[in-house]
Amino acid sequence: MIALRINGKTVNVDVEPDTPLLWVLRDTLGMTGTKFGCGAALCGACTVHIDGVAMRSCSIAAGQLVGREVATIESVVEDKNHPVVTAWIEEQVPQCGYCQAGQIMAATALLKRNRNPSDVDIDRAMTNICRCGTYAEIRNGIRKAATLMAKG
Repeated sequence: MIALRINGKTVNVDVEPDTPLLWVLRDTLGMTGTKFGCGAALCGACTVHIDGVAMRSCSIAAGQLVGREVATIESVVEDKNHPVVTAWIEEQVPQCGYCQAGQIMAATALLKRNRNPSDVDIDRAMTNICRCGTYAEIRNGIRKAATLMAKG
């Protein structure tokens, strides 16, 4: 058994220590908001926060996460007034939507460390792939979220 802190709660999972966090979330815990994309930490569909830092869950073993805090898309979207969620809706960011959980997790991590990112900051932080090409909408969503956050 491995004890993990996920979205503020301790959960015990019966998995091998080298099981990728992505599979623990999706298959063991039934948390399907975090998506499988490439399995090689390239696309970002599986992005979660680990101790507040955006990381790709397909490449992190569950055994490495004991004592660390994991936050998934479920923790963000449960707040219906979250500035990033609000901005994503207002700016109509998603097209197909598959990558959006990872995009939102990357955006929230960026805005936690930089409340007023420039376009260069956004481009550096947002390395997730969007097959629909909604990069301009994602940037607009991040700008809108920053504005909403500044208003408090």
